Amino acid sequence: MTRLTDRVALITGASSGIGAACAQRFAAEGARVVGLDVAEPDPSFWKPIDAASSGTSFYRADVRDESAVAAAVASTVAELGRIDVLVNSAGTGGGGPVHLVQTDEWDRVLDINLKGTFFACKYVLAQMLEQRSGSVINIASVEGIEGFEGGSAYNASKGAVVLLTRNIAIDYGRRGIRANALCPGFIKTPLADAIFGEALAEPLERIIDATQLGRMGEPEEIAAAALFLASDDASYMTGQTLVVDGGYTSGHRAGISRLLGLE
Repeated sequence: MTRLTDRVALITGASSGIGAACAQRFAAEGARVVGLDVAEPDPSFWKPIDAASSGTSFYRADVRDESAVAAAVASTVAELGRIDVLVNSAGTGGGGPVHLVQTDEWDRVLDINLKGTFFACKYVLAQMLEQRSGSVINIASVEGIEGFEGGSAYNASKGAVVLLTRNIAIDYGRRGIRANALCPGFIKTPLADAIFGEALAEPLERIIDATQLGRMGEPEEIAAAALFLASDDASYMTGQTLVVDGGYTSGHRAGISRLLGLE
């Protein structure tokens, strides 16, 4: 499998969850993968990269730190000469009813999910302009295209990521740069585990029941969609919002399928 041979991919939030799954899948497809995360990575996967071959490299950095993001991008370009794919996967949860949300919490969620995406796009797009090519994949969420109770800050940040992505598609398309938002549903990740602990076990069961495939997704399933967007298979796709949610946003069931013997 070599759909990304000779390409350089920079992935934020690459230490775990969707970001780690994207890094592993992209590397398996021949890409030279550069990861960026505030958390320690898996040392068995992240090994020194060679500009002449596939491999991986990692930078410890917080996406909220503009200078750190800029330095990681500059180092990647200096070492590998280009950046062909950017996956913005770094993210966090948070929210609550608006009248209860503390300003510091609002800022934390928006800074990681939105400003962090902006910083990475800002510096990677400058390089892609020189190349006149590139694919930007911003990980948003189904909560960025429809509301979800208690998700004020998170929903606002992910909705903004969707529109930011569309603007990038408009502004840079004539320079050979594509940009698409990828909206996962409810995926088995460390972040989801932290949000849906024992206290939210019952709401999680209802979410799974409202998902047409009857289960949470796996990070590898989102990575497969990201691979499509990064590859030439999506060469005529830009400014789009690709939803991968097991049918969660497709509509609602009321028990009729059960009466028809379909469950």
